[in-house]
Amino acid sequence: MMELPKTYNPAEAESKWYSFWLEHGFFKSVPDEREPYTVVIPPPNVTGVLHMGHMLNNTIQDVLVRRARMQGKNACWVPGTDHASIATEAKVVQRLRKEGIKKSDLSRDAFMEHAWAWTHEHGGIILEQLKKLGASCDWDRTRFTMDEKYYEGVVDTFIDLHKKGLIYRGVRMVNWDPVALTALSDEEVIHKEEQGQIYHLRYEVEGGGDLVIATTRPETILGDTAICVHPDDERFTHLHGKRAQVPICDRWVPIIQDEYVDREFGTGCLKVTPAHDVNDYELGKTHDLETIDILNADGTLNEHGGAYAGMDRFAVRKAIVKDLESAGHLVKVEPHTNKVGRSERTDAVIEPRLSLQWFMSMSEISKPALAHVMDDTIRFFPPKFKNSYRNWMEQIKDWCISRQLWWGHRIPAWYFGEGDDDYVVAKTAEEALVAARAKSGNAGLGLDDVRQDEDVMDTWFSSWLWPIQVFDGLYSEEEVSYYYPTADLVTAPEIMFFWVARMIIAGYEYRNAPPFKNVYYTGIVRDKQGRKMSKSLGNSPDPIELMEQFGADGVRVGMLLTSPAGNDLPFDDKLCEQGRNFSNKIWNAFRLVNGWEVSDDAPQPEAAALAIRWMRSRLNAAIGELEGLFAEFRLSEALMTTYRLVWDDFCSWTLELVKPPFGQPIDATTRKETVALFEDLLKLLHPFMPFLTEELWHWMGERKGPEDAIVVAPWPVAGTVDSALLADFEVFKQIVSEVRTIRKENQVPNKEQLTLHHMAGAGYPAYLEPGVMHLCNLESVTAVTEKVPNSFGFLVGTHAFYLPFGANVDVEAEKAKLHKELDYIRGFRKGVEGKLSNERFVQNAPEQVVDLERKKLADADAKIAAIEAKLAEFS
Repeated sequence: MMELPKTYNPAEAESKWYSFWLEHGFFKSVPDEREPYTVVIPPPNVTGVLHMGHMLNNTIQDVLVRRARMQGKNACWVPGTDHASIATEAKVVQRLRKEGIKKSDLSRDAFMEHAWAWTHEHGGIILEQLKKLGASCDWDRTRFTMDEKYYEGVVDTFIDLHKKGLIYRGVRMVNWDPVALTALSDEEVIHKEEQGQIYHLRYEVEGGGDLVIATTRPETILGDTAICVHPDDERFTHLHGKRAQVPICDRWVPIIQDEYVDREFGTGCLKVTPAHDVNDYELGKTHDLETIDILNADGTLNEHGGAYAGMDRFAVRKAIVKDLESAGHLVKVEPHTNKVGRSERTDAVIEPRLSLQWFMSMSEISKPALAHVMDDTIRFFPPKFKNSYRNWMEQIKDWCISRQLWWGHRIPAWYFGEGDDDYVVAKTAEEALVAARAKSGNAGLGLDDVRQDEDVMDTWFSSWLWPIQVFDGLYSEEEVSYYYPTADLVTAPEIMFFWVARMIIAGYEYRNAPPFKNVYYTGIVRDKQGRKMSKSLGNSPDPIELMEQFGADGVRVGMLLTSPAGNDLPFDDKLCEQGRNFSNKIWNAFRLVNGWEVSDDAPQPEAAALAIRWMRSRLNAAIGELEGLFAEFRLSEALMTTYRLVWDDFCSWTLELVKPPFGQPIDATTRKETVALFEDLLKLLHPFMPFLTEELWHWMGERKGPEDAIVVAPWPVAGTVDSALLADFEVFKQIVSEVRTIRKENQVPNKEQLTLHHMAGAGYPAYLEPGVMHLCNLESVTAVTEKVPNSFGFLVGTHAFYLPFGANVDVEAEKAKLHKELDYIRGFRKGVEGKLSNERFVQNAPEQVVDLERKKLADADAKIAAIEAKLAEFS
């Protein structure tokens, strides 16, 4: 048999065992008679690379999946990627620009060729990186949201919802991204507080006089079509029925009255720009105002911008303020903190824009999704996120599902005329032609007369079908009826509305069932300064480099040590170092066990038998604790419970108790039982540390074949817990700790045998004495009825113990040293007490200085009490 290496080599083990798992199909899943355990990966962007958020999320998923597999469930973890319309198209456009090609110079088909080339070139990198982490996905099931069958499902869903009257086309005020050149849903807009300015502008009033209006966007005055005041605001009753002149463009607009105006905000007068503000748009509809759109799609001003046409909106802001000032229309400018909406993808400042788009009606279809989260059919961990979910769902707005992009699922709408209603929704051009002829009554229409909508659907309109369509669930019951609903979803709370809510909506619409039973929300990975990790800040380590430095298991443990559900993870490389050290601790523990010579004839020592009994009971108790922690998704605590069970209970206590004296063999019974305990610990560790545990598992004993691998070993089942033994062992540990402390503080060598006395009394666990003698190198433990003179004393609970001074202790010298120290501390205390008795000092000194002196006094009292107690031991 090969010799066990002195040190663990993570890189070698990771490569060897991941290949082994794949080769033997341990991650594959097909429907069978077992209970399914299904997890669908939150699909990362197809061209993305692994970042720390992915590391945390996928480590958690792998822990859950590996444990379920060991529990005998049919574990199915479906991997895949998302086509990410906006992000991917932006990357492709950027590369084309470097090659001197504009998107506008290409046909749609030509652009799609470039997009697919980019996807094939960069796509899937992140999935390969997840394999380095140890992700136990069924890779044969890898899905992509642009796969042919998946694509078809998305298109058919659009057609179905349109038939149900839930998808409609209309002109609405949308969030417009002038960089990505597309509409966005409300959830794709991030509102940030930013420091800006508010401009007070003077408008001339018809018949004489003027009024002042405050705005943060002076460039939009070019689209003003009214001034609005509150009908009950007496300051402006004289303006009712009059007109005002918009500065710069000299357009006369009506002064209207509406209760929408907040009389206390600003000047009480509101400029109304229906084309560029959501609320103004509603006012415009109420008062039948003209709508003047001054912006092009890219954020430059159009012909309605007059002299500013062709300039960027922010350049116009600077220019128009100067012109307003020159013309005497700028009253004042003040600093102003404003919430600015920015694109979640491009960070561009969003423009409210009137646009003809496709929308999905959400009010009715979302009701089951709200009800079944609130009644805990679907459980959120932590539950606090139910409130955010409810607030959003109760105020849900129609979903703008069209995007002005080419990369994505093309909207299956076909136009046959110029009228607003001259369109049909169909899967193919041939079906569209039939429908168009029927709708128009024109049998002469040909294929050239129907043209498909250029837009694609929102990325989330495809990913909301993910738990269903990864199993081809829109077309076949073969797999979806077995794997759906999935078990657990692990995701970030920031996509609760983008994705989680919508998957639940789709689940009830198409399966009349939840898409998952539990949702575990991770926190955000932050640096030591509390900042979110990002490329732009340069504060995010490369996960691959971390795994190369600390091993995949070390990084997995490091990520989970301080990551309770829903709370942010303050990441530090030292956490991964701690994970690596834990790996080394386990490896060295096995090296110790593996290095023992075994004697078949030697009897089992009482101390070893006690240790095995205690550790088995402690293990059974921990297995029970872990069941509760996993059930509540308290994975960080589950890891720490396992960590302490291994490091403290097994390595620090059990192995020390069973370890034979130097140079002597261990009895066969203890060796066998120790290995059995070690094997169960490896099973508990496997979901967290898959590579190390598989490596040690095969070193620990002869395995018959691949079916004996730890990856499919049965999860330990809790046996009997001897509560009395566990309680007594806590007394045992305190006794040992006290004796060791006395040895250390008094320089008593460990090799010197001592005698320990204990006060006779009820409840003393005498059966622990062999263990105490073994760990403390005691000659004997005896019961006494009175205090033992010239001994160190200590209490454990109600039990008194005495450890006579060893031969190396010079009693008189120790007493002299203690008296000298006591005199010094008393003198120091007297000085501090003098300060605190001085009223002028107490009243005039800073509070923290006085508090410090009081602490010095308390510390001195504690030291005096400790020295006096020690002197009493010498009496």
